[in-house]
Parts: sequence; structure tokens; C-alpha cells
Amino acid sequence: MKKVFIDGSAGTTGLRINERLASRGDITLLSIAEEVRKDPAARAKVLNEADVVFLCLPDDAAIESASLVTNPDTAVIDTSTAHRVDPEWTFGFPELSGMRDKIKASKRIANPGCHASGFIVLIAPLIEAGLLSKDEALSCFSLTGYSGGGKKMIAQYEDPSRDPLLDGPRFYSIAQKHKHIPEMTAVCGLSKAPVFCPIVDDFYAGMEVVVPLFTSQLKGSVDDVKKLYQSCYSEGLVHYQEASGEGGFLSAAAFAGRDDMEVSVYGNEERITLVSRFDNLGKGASGAAIQNMNLLLGVPETTGLVVPGQD
Repeated sequence: MKKVFIDGSAGTTGLRINERLASRGDITLLSIAEEVRKDPAARAKVLNEADVVFLCLPDDAAIESASLVTNPDTAVIDTSTAHRVDPEWTFGFPELSGMRDKIKASKRIANPGCHASGFIVLIAPLIEAGLLSKDEALSCFSLTGYSGGGKKMIAQYEDPSRDPLLDGPRFYSIAQKHKHIPEMTAVCGLSKAPVFCPIVDDFYAGMEVVVPLFTSQLKGSVDDVKKLYQSCYSEGLVHYQEASGEGGFLSAAAFAGRDDMEVSVYGNEERITLVSRFDNLGKGASGAAIQNMNLLLGVPETTGLVVPGQD
């Protein structure tokens, strides 16, 4: 039985990981007493006892915890931003070309960011296949539930006397310095960062990421894009869905509570939108982290995850 430690189990990502792992019979969850939780020696002991460690911490704390892991057999999955563009860490998105085998062989895995996951899944294959130039100036719109902001934002939205401004969608990171932009740019191999417009709205969980394109930007046809997605996303947690929608709408909450992701292509002969939909706490965070752990442990990567239509 494999031993797993969640460092930062009280945050939204850690709580969801714990929830997904609690009923698994192949895992023992390690814990640390509250009175020694901040003691480096005590933390180092439990970190190095584990086969797999999840870091669900702010960046500085994640860097500190990672430095305490000296056991060469302990694999670390960091859900913070700290190591996502670090060449010494493996970027934990198995559905990208060649990444599944790299993750299986890695002991240091950087879990992707939620917004970044939705952008990368749409753009990285197009760049690699030559259907889109790495020099293209791109923009991205992303709508997320408020759980992505952590406990503080959750408390703000669920406060009965909250600010009325929270009743409507709110555009944030308006200075174009969102922490996910570096990984969006680097992992896709873009020569320039995209214009990124994240929006948080009054629903708990769910995410919808949209990249608009003129078909003249493509080095191929719209059908080529669809066929590429179909071939790239035939296994794992990502699947291609032929354009359908919900009565002419696409809800960002459609995948709330799930751990998979849907990619689709909408539009016409002149203008298209590439769309990914998932749960910001699922494939955008905890679900992706557990998927990476499953690969490390050699079990089916959907084990213990909520993926409708699969056992």
C-alpha cells in the first residue's frame, strides 16, 4: 500500500484531493500533528516517509517543503505556481505529446494551473502540428467559479452581507500579469504572451476557457483542428466533443464536480472559438494532481476520479 501525504490539506485543492483519496484501498494517507505542523524536522520526517507528496501550499511554502524532501524514492506533485516553468520539474499534463511517459518516470511534477490548462490544451497541439504559428498574437477569455480564489474568496462570495459588486462577473488581473501567463506561453512554445482576460463569477466551481481565432490565422482548415483534437485526446481526462452546446449557450458550470475536460470548436468559415470546459478544482487542480499520482503508481489514470461514463 502506497503512503501519501498532502502538505496543505486544509486548502480547497488539498481538501478535494483528500476527498477523492479517502475511500481508496490502495493508499494510506499520512498526517502530521497540528502542534508540530510548522516544525521543519517533523515535516521533513513525514514528507520523506511518503511515496507521493502533494504540495497544496503558497509558492514560498511549496519551495520550502520541496527542499525538505531528500528521499530519492519520494515523488512530489506541486500544485502551486512555483515550479511550472522550472526545467528541473516535469509539467504534469499527461495528454500533451510525450508527457505521459515523462510523468511516469519523474519524481518532481509541477501540476498545471487551472486557466493555463484550459488554454494549453487548445493551443499546444496546434503549435506542435504546425496548424498555428508560435509567433501568432493570441487572446484568451476564461470564466471561473469563485472556488478558484481559495478560502478567502469563497468566504467573500458566501457572506450574506457581501459587497453587491460580487453579484456580477468580475474581470481581474487587469494589468496582464496573471500568474498563469508564463506557463501558458512557455508550455505552448509561443514567442509572445497572450492577452489574457480571466473572469470570476457568482458560482462555486466550473471553468470555461475560450481562444478566438480568425480562420486565416490557421495553416490548415477548421476540420484539421477538429481531427487533431480527436487524435490527441483519445485517452486520459481530456476528450473532444463535436460542437453542440445547451440550446445555443455554453455554461462554465457544466463540468462542476467532475475531473475530466471537454474541448470543442465553434464558429464559421471566417471566425472560430476554441473552447475547453472543466472544473477548476477538477482537471484544473485536484483531479489533475491525482491523475499524475495514478500514473506514478502504475494504476489507471482515472482511478478514484469522477469521470462520467467510466468505471
